[in-house]
Amino acid sequence: MTDIVTFGLLSFTSFFTLINPLGAMPIFMTMTADLDQQHRTKIAKKASIVSFVTIVIFAFSGQLLFNFFGISVNSFRIVGGVIFFLMGMDMLQARLGKVKIKESEIKAYVNDISITPLAIPMICGPGAITNAIVMMEDANSIEKKVALIVTVILVMLLTYLILYSSSRIIKILGETGNNVMMRLMGLIVMVIAVEFFFAGLKPIIADMIK
Repeated sequence: MTDIVTFGLLSFTSFFTLINPLGAMPIFMTMTADLDQQHRTKIAKKASIVSFVTIVIFAFSGQLLFNFFGISVNSFRIVGGVIFFLMGMDMLQARLGKVKIKESEIKAYVNDISITPLAIPMICGPGAITNAIVMMEDANSIEKKVALIVTVILVMLLTYLILYSSSRIIKILGETGNNVMMRLMGLIVMVIAVEFFFAGLKPIIADMIK
């Protein structure tokens, strides 16, 4: 029983740290600034569900999928870095917040950003996917596997609640505050992108040299 609790705590801590819903919140806020409460809630819910399903799929079959398609986690990091960098560029120029969405396009916009970039790779990034694969391999009993799934559910529930509450912050900041914060977060996202890119590139170059 103690082993299961310890494993569950380790799983929760590692997933919450890697997913970092507080880090995803500013991007969520800036990309949904022009939407109403109902649509922001829908995006938060869908992004959390998609992330949960993705993590569970990779937890049970990630290693097989990676081997089958010949994909490495490092390649995944590089692609994630490129996506983050482009997103950071848009945020730096306050382009994300200035996108005016037509009434007829709202549904498509909500569906698009719920999956990419919010669910993948913002919430469910290379770190979370790798962690899911490793933790599932370490779960040597059914009880530990159940504990792993439960902790992922808890982390996703917390992620949803954090994104949901960001709507109040949007109202407090106003348009000017959102633009200022978006530019600041754009710089941070671009730095994260560079870290992601080189974290994936270094092992690949090292393998090529060997």
